[in-house]
Amino acid sequence: MKNFIAFTAILTVLISCGRSSDKGELVGVKGAKWHPEKPYGMTLVPGGSFIMGKSDDDVANVADAPTKTVTVRAFYMDETEITNSEYRQFVEWVKDSTIRFRLAILAEESGQGAAADGKGKGKNTGSIADYSFSNNNSDPEKMTAYDKYMYDNYYSIGTDKDPNAYKRLNRKSKLVKDVKKYPDEYYTEVMDSMYLPLEASYNGLRTIDVNKLKFRYTWMDIQAAAKAKVGKRQDFIRTEEVKVYPDTTVWIKDFAYSYNEPMHNDYFWHKAYGEYPVVGVTWSQAKAFCEWRTLNKNSYLKSKKNHVDNVNSFRLPTEAEWEYAARGGLESATFPWGGPYTKSDRGCFLANFKPNRGDYAADQALYTVEAKSYETNGYNLYNMAGNVSEWTDSAYDANSYDFVSTMNPAVIDNSNKRKVVRGGSWKDVAYFLQVSTRAFEYADSARSYIGFRTVQDYMGTQTTGNNKKK
Repeated sequence: MKNFIAFTAILTVLISCGRSSDKGELVGVKGAKWHPEKPYGMTLVPGGSFIMGKSDDDVANVADAPTKTVTVRAFYMDETEITNSEYRQFVEWVKDSTIRFRLAILAEESGQGAAADGKGKGKNTGSIADYSFSNNNSDPEKMTAYDKYMYDNYYSIGTDKDPNAYKRLNRKSKLVKDVKKYPDEYYTEVMDSMYLPLEASYNGLRTIDVNKLKFRYTWMDIQAAAKAKVGKRQDFIRTEEVKVYPDTTVWIKDFAYSYNEPMHNDYFWHKAYGEYPVVGVTWSQAKAFCEWRTLNKNSYLKSKKNHVDNVNSFRLPTEAEWEYAARGGLESATFPWGGPYTKSDRGCFLANFKPNRGDYAADQALYTVEAKSYETNGYNLYNMAGNVSEWTDSAYDANSYDFVSTMNPAVIDNSNKRKVVRGGSWKDVAYFLQVSTRAFEYADSARSYIGFRTVQDYMGTQTTGNNKKK
């Protein structure tokens, strides 16, 4: 206690004797000026108020969307639905990470790891040691005090549930794809484990076992933490592990007695469909994609020198945000383009859906169309009606409009597996394309007509739809 008092006294003297540029005034913490960055492929939706719900006759008589004036804050939203190409980037990242993790584990178990035999200190050894965990590759004698402490207390121990929890993958060594150039038998063993067994192959085609492509992440259940009276922070941290590969069989399962094998075989992976919206993803997979997108951007920023700020998390839009964005600034409109009609004044369809009496081809599309098709709405967003329905973060409750807040309304209920989908799709009639029509699907279900797009909160409150341009 005496030592603490003495230290405090010395610190007080040092502060009083030192010169300060703030002249003793309350000037706040100084730092680099923050400049907002518009996320790639997104558009800014200004915050504001709007009348949410059915503004005309509810022809289906569902009565789950009475009118209600609500306000939402500003946010960025993807201009298009997430495309096959964009989702494949996620799948490829998971595949790359899975292979590297398996290589690193086998390197340790076989005694080939850098930490086990001292090899692989940043040099290419031509063996599986090149892929050992990156925080095992440092020479203990050259470690900084921080690195040594972290290695002794975290990297080499992990947690009770996961001994590899804090280990970092080595992404510097390139993966070898040519089977003739595999560096050793250990590398061959790992690559072989990633593919379906030979007896499951046909026509000489051996494919990746997509069930092994899992994305694991943790998140904080803020809703539960805020409502809890007691509990430690770690009590509200949740861990999720999600298989990321889309269910391509939805093209067959969704339509009995219908020939859709070409879509099952080619739609997700073939380059011809790269710019088409991804389908066959569950609500959980869409959520996992958002977590990965945040992680991917922050990893890049962390690699840049002198960059300490993380991006705001990417997420699924709430139901209110989705409807507000779909309206594009038009009040009480039936569709994103305004009027109650699905054709332009020149007789052209304004969205991809099932017009007339089930004539799928009447709008120039049999299934989905490219994500940047038809005209954008007032917020520069494509296909907020038709093409594919879109997952939202909100749970579905037929009576939710009666009890949700008028400020940023949302029904976040993890126990409710019915999740709101909006916008209608290529296989729906015009009623489901209306900006106010509500529908739902179960969170663990994948469909050939449901995709998603992401949003990111805008940092600040000054951007609203009521601001006048100067």
